[in-house]
Amino acid sequence: MPRTRHTAAFALITAAALTLTACGSGDPAASSAGTGPAGKGKFSTADVVSSVKKNEAAAKLLPADVRDSGTLTIASSIGTPPGAFYLEDGKTLTGADIEFADAAAKALGLKLKREVASFEAILPALGSGKYDLGTGNFGVTDERLKTIDFVTYINDGQGFAVRDDSKLKDVTDLTQLCGLTVGTSAGTTFEATLEKNKHVCADAGKKAYDVKTYADQAAVWISLQQGRSDVVMSTINGSRYAVSQQKGLRFLSEFKRLDVGFAFKKGTPLAPAFQAAVNGLKTDGTYDRILNKWGTKGSAIESSQISPPEIK
Repeated sequence: MPRTRHTAAFALITAAALTLTACGSGDPAASSAGTGPAGKGKFSTADVVSSVKKNEAAAKLLPADVRDSGTLTIASSIGTPPGAFYLEDGKTLTGADIEFADAAAKALGLKLKREVASFEAILPALGSGKYDLGTGNFGVTDERLKTIDFVTYINDGQGFAVRDDSKLKDVTDLTQLCGLTVGTSAGTTFEATLEKNKHVCADAGKKAYDVKTYADQAAVWISLQQGRSDVVMSTINGSRYAVSQQKGLRFLSEFKRLDVGFAFKKGTPLAPAFQAAVNGLKTDGTYDRILNKWGTKGSAIESSQISPPEIK
C-alpha cells in the first residue's frame, strides 16, 4: 500500500517522531519505552500479539460459518498515534487499535482481512455488509447504538488542545468556546457534540463558536498550528500524544469520557465471541501489555461490554 496522505501530512507536524524506538528484551509490559506520549514518541516495538493463544471457549461462540471460513473483513481508520498509524515506510500499520483487533482475532482463531477506510465511511459500510467489523476509536454513543453494535475494549473520549498562547485554561462548559474557531474531524462524536450544542452561546448571549471539520486528522492539527483554529477537539489519548510532538501546543483538558469498541452491524452474532476474547486478553495479561506499550493505561476498562449505554 503506498504512503497515504494521512502519513505524509502527519509527518509534517511530527517530523521524525513516528520512528519507533526498540526497548530490548524482557517483559513487554515492563518496558520503559512503552510510555507513549510521555516518551516523546518512543513507543516499544515489543511484539505483544504473536504469543496470544487461541481461546477455545470464546471461539465456540462464533457462528459456525465464521469458524469454518476462519476469516473476517475489517475496516480500519488510520489516524495518529497511539491509535492507528503507518510507520515511516508508509506501508506498515501499527497502534493500539490495530493490536487489540489482531489480538482478539488471534484469540478466536481468525485471520483478519484488513482494508483501510475513512473514518466517516466505516459505520455505514458495516450496515451494508461490506465489512464484518471496524476500528477507528469509535466511541459508543446512543445515536450510534441505533444502527451499530459495539464490543468495548478501552475508554477514551473527548479532549481539547490549544496553542501555548491561548488564554483558555480548560473547557468544562462549551460556552467557554464562544467566539472561537474549533477544529475537529468530520463524522466524529466531536463534530456531533459541537454542532448539537451550538445553541449554548446564543442562550448565553454570546457569539457562537465556529466549527471547522477536516477529513484528515493531520489537517486538524495543522489548522491549529497555522492559526486557522483556536482550539482542537479530538481524542484524549491522541491529543496528549500529538501535543507532545509539536512545539507550541498543549493539551488543555478532558471533556467527556466514552467507551470505545469494535464496531459491528446491529444484531451481529459476532459480539459475544469478541467480548469473550477481549475479557480473555485481560485475564492472560495481553490487554495490559498492549495498553502499557502505547502509554494508555488510563484507558483500561474493567471488562468488555456489548453495546453499553453512552456514558453521560
